[in-house]
Amino acid sequence: MTVMRGGGAYGRGAGAYARVGVESGVMSASPHQLIVLLFDGACASIRAARIQMQAGNTAAKGQAISKALDIVNNGLAAALDVEHGGEVAERLASLYDYIARLLLAANLHNDEQSLNEAESLLEEIAAAWREIGTNTTPAAPD
Repeated sequence: MTVMRGGGAYGRGAGAYARVGVESGVMSASPHQLIVLLFDGACASIRAARIQMQAGNTAAKGQAISKALDIVNNGLAAALDVEHGGEVAERLASLYDYIARLLLAANLHNDEQSLNEAESLLEEIAAAWREIGTNTTPAAPD
């Protein structure tokens, strides 16, 4: 029984450490890195939803899809600056809207193909976003 308690304490401690790591990572991240984290979170939520869908766990599937929707709608789409971003921002807004509709359809109809398409689209945009990050270098100090 002591081993079980120790294992549980370790799990709680590791979880707390992970949360602190994520929080400090977010606090020290650049705006570009924050967007990458949003993509990562949305894709992770979609993968979790797929696992729960395959397991027949409707409630957990719905929670995971809701989290992905929240990231797409209130993170990625909300971060767009249509005024300064022009046509690119408008196209991304349309794409995020389409992804949100795919996620809603996946939840409503247990449609794994919609989850796959949503994840694939997010991964493509994320890859392009990461590429932008590797091609930009900080300005040299004066």
